[in-house]
Amino acid sequence: MLRKKRTYKLLQRTSWDFLLLSVVLCILTGLALFFYTRYLLDEELEEQLESRTAFVIAELEEGRQVTSIPPLMEIGTSDRRLEKSFRDTMLYDPFENEPELFRELTSTVELDEKIYHVIVRSHVIESDDVLEPIVASFISILAGAFFVLFFLNKKRNRKLWEPFFGSLTRLKSFSLQSDEPLIFPESNIQEFQELNQELVEITNKLKVDYRNLKQFTADMSHETQTPLAIIQAKVENIINQNDINSTQYGELTAIQKEIKRLSQLNANLILLAKIDNHQFPEQEPINLTRLLKEKIENFSTLTSQEFQLSVKKRPKSLMMNANLAHALLNNLLTNAVKYGDGDKPIFIHILHNELAIGNYGKKTLRNPEKLFDRFYKEGKHPKSNGFGLSIVKKICDHYGFDASYIFKENHHVFKVIF
Repeated sequence: MLRKKRTYKLLQRTSWDFLLLSVVLCILTGLALFFYTRYLLDEELEEQLESRTAFVIAELEEGRQVTSIPPLMEIGTSDRRLEKSFRDTMLYDPFENEPELFRELTSTVELDEKIYHVIVRSHVIESDDVLEPIVASFISILAGAFFVLFFLNKKRNRKLWEPFFGSLTRLKSFSLQSDEPLIFPESNIQEFQELNQELVEITNKLKVDYRNLKQFTADMSHETQTPLAIIQAKVENIINQNDINSTQYGELTAIQKEIKRLSQLNANLILLAKIDNHQFPEQEPINLTRLLKEKIENFSTLTSQEFQLSVKKRPKSLMMNANLAHALLNNLLTNAVKYGDGDKPIFIHILHNELAIGNYGKKTLRNPEKLFDRFYKEGKHPKSNGFGLSIVKKICDHYGFDASYIFKENHHVFKVIF
């Protein structure tokens, strides 16, 4: 099963993206400034070292005596030449009375057949003392600027996207059953204006399609039920006549059953279409216990099946359309009676927000996940048209109820959690 992606509000997402980008830019810019400034300071430090070295060599070439000042400058003779080089080294600084990091330049000069080594050093820590405040000040200023821009940008985005959120609010309150036109707020953003125009056209077309479908459903309900009722009446008249033989009686009875089945199928299709079209807007408090007792009393006159009603906790009243409440319970009870064992009782349990109806069964179903699919029939019951449980599921989805099936202790149990 795919995990549902986490969702964010538009302004929240754009603001956090801006803030995250700002933090990354601050860090990268600070690092770039640090290394570039460090490079410039190292260059300046090396220039100073070369300048001091040049001064010392000039003094030696003029024959003046130059004294070593450890650890800043050391002058000595050697029997071999060294290549000019820079390096960092840790030396004890008597002035600081602790080891310090120095940048060191080693040079070689040959005078009067003598090879002099000139080593000039400078504190590296001095450059870091300059570098760190510069970088820290820059990052602080840049971070402050980004935070100011963050709040200004957030406020600006909220105002910029205000027409979009206004259109979204209007769209959420849109109803196909309402005759009021859908009017969106004006915007000086071209894309928002185009979006609003497209939404107006789409919603107007939806309303036209909805009215046409609603009218078609009503026409179908009337135009098909009437001919079926007429055919049913004429077949009954023919059956009641005395001049038909047993073969004709059997065929007419079969026709009569198919007419009833077709009529029921048509009624179920129309009911599903009406639910899909939200043609049951009226709601009223439904007393589930009282309605179930009425249904059990009615079913008891049609079947010898025993019903066991158990109310463990008084259920809350359900806000439903009365016709859909009747259809929900009728289909659940019909399914239990149709597929139950006539010698075993049908149990009905009611909790505060749960209804469970179960009938006896020897084994679980082959495809329980398809039970609520339209036209699906688990068995070959002649009176089943595969619509009962799909109507139950459609009504539950319409009101946000949860319909489920389990096989427990040799019983097929259908649950509805309100």
